[in-house]
Amino acid sequence: MDDVTDPKGVCARPADCFTPGVAYVRGWADGKRAADGLAEVLRAVGLEVDLPGLKADVNVFGDGVVTLGTVRPDAARLLADLLTTGLTAEMAWPEDGRPGLGGAADSSAA
Repeated sequence: MDDVTDPKGVCARPADCFTPGVAYVRGWADGKRAADGLAEVLRAVGLEVDLPGLKADVNVFGDGVVTLGTVRPDAARLLADLLTTGLTAEMAWPEDGRPGLGGAADSSAA
């Protein structure tokens, strides 16, 4: 997977060797804030022990990434359920506070 990358660089190699001029610390700090936020939410639902590999990292381009590590299937299913529930709730309550699909997809907004 070392040579594979996606448009956002998530699959890019971790930064094992640093290149001068690349903002690795800034990228890692972004990843750290995201990992800490995710860890806080996971603790609230009792999942922190199921994702012990959760950590911040940085790729060769200096982009922050979050590594989940090895995840048990039931933890992955629960995480997927939580994401689905959150997205469903977000779609049901658009910015104007009225129930509906929200955004441009909400035909009741007209």
